[in-house]
Amino acid sequence: MKLSVVIPCYNERSTIEAVVEAVRSAPIEDVEIIVVDDGSTDGTRELLKGKLTGWVDKLVLQERNFGKGAALLTGFQAATGDVVIVQDADLEYDPSEYPILLAPILENRADVVFGSRFLGGRPHRVVYFWHMVGNRFLTLLSNMFTNLNLTDMETCYKMFRREFLDGITIEENRFGVEPEITAKVAKAGCRVFEVGISYNGRTYEEGKKIGWRDGVRAVYVIVKHNLFRRNKVLWKSDTQESTSSKRSKVRTTTTIT
Repeated sequence: MKLSVVIPCYNERSTIEAVVEAVRSAPIEDVEIIVVDDGSTDGTRELLKGKLTGWVDKLVLQERNFGKGAALLTGFQAATGDVVIVQDADLEYDPSEYPILLAPILENRADVVFGSRFLGGRPHRVVYFWHMVGNRFLTLLSNMFTNLNLTDMETCYKMFRREFLDGITIEENRFGVEPEITAKVAKAGCRVFEVGISYNGRTYEEGKKIGWRDGVRAVYVIVKHNLFRRNKVLWKSDTQESTSSKRSKVRTTTTIT
């Protein structure tokens, strides 16, 4: 089974090399690495086009910074694996744990797997208390609308069967993509699993980007995509029309393979 790893990247020059190397070293036999540079201006793009040439299978260069959701939309369309996972370009999540997330899918028990930072006994760096409170609040609010009992809706580590991603359209450009995808997972009736993962959270001084405004937007997105959006998920049906529709909305990019 082929695993596509989509890495959205914006101004991560200090970590992108280590992340790509960690993904390449992950204990998965068949891995496709897709990096979407979302208009970086700190030298990340030059590093990807130079030293890291040949380290990734596909490099997508966005013409400017559109946001994480926009980068994921582009990356998902470039992915060719049977299973797709999101990997942030920092060092907060550990690619060596891919087999933990992949196991429920390989056992045909799950269609989507969330990696929870709040389950299990794996190591966690102690960082921001109010971020934890915000994450738990947003997860609770999302659960109230989706009727899922997730513990970590905002996690980066979300793994999907290819068929699910072919049947949805991502509309949120920024960090609102997390509750949007969760709402569409629930509407699709997917078999959802959670597994405990480790977490090496970083500080704002180390490059963390998400802030309180993203939290406010997440509340809006939860309400919007659970109450005021028709169910656009076409999973387990004819996905050709949906896939074509998604491609028509992609921002102008240059792709190097």
